[in-house]
Amino acid sequence: MLSKTDQYALRAVLCLAQQPEGSRLGAAYVAGRLGIPANYLSKILHSLARAGVLVSERGPRGGFGLARPAEELSLAEVIEPFDSLVQRRSCLLGREECSDESPCGLHSRWKSASDPVIEFFKRTAIADLIKEVDLCE
Repeated sequence: MLSKTDQYALRAVLCLAQQPEGSRLGAAYVAGRLGIPANYLSKILHSLARAGVLVSERGPRGGFGLARPAEELSLAEVIEPFDSLVQRRSCLLGREECSDESPCGLHSRWKSASDPVIEFFKRTAIADLIKEVDLCE
């Protein structure tokens, strides 16, 4: 359901969320802890910083950290810079013109199945997951 990029982004944000507030971790450190290729993760982290999910600081004490408290960051915010959740609901038959106004035969069923998933990503905060996942401590 999630692309490899989405998975890496989510794992990295969870790792950063488990750190003390205001701390920063380097991309190479996070990549090593999570077993993710460092160059690839660096691009992901920079994209998340541009999207306002993370902050990035240069220098010896620099690195990446959360831009807001984990309670205020949703899973959707982590995924959206890479893959639109709404576009994931694209036509199962591949029709470009499939929409609520011009639906294919599967549109209403697919929409009713995918809408709750989209809402899950929007309502679930990073803080909800860090209690149950130990990635980077």
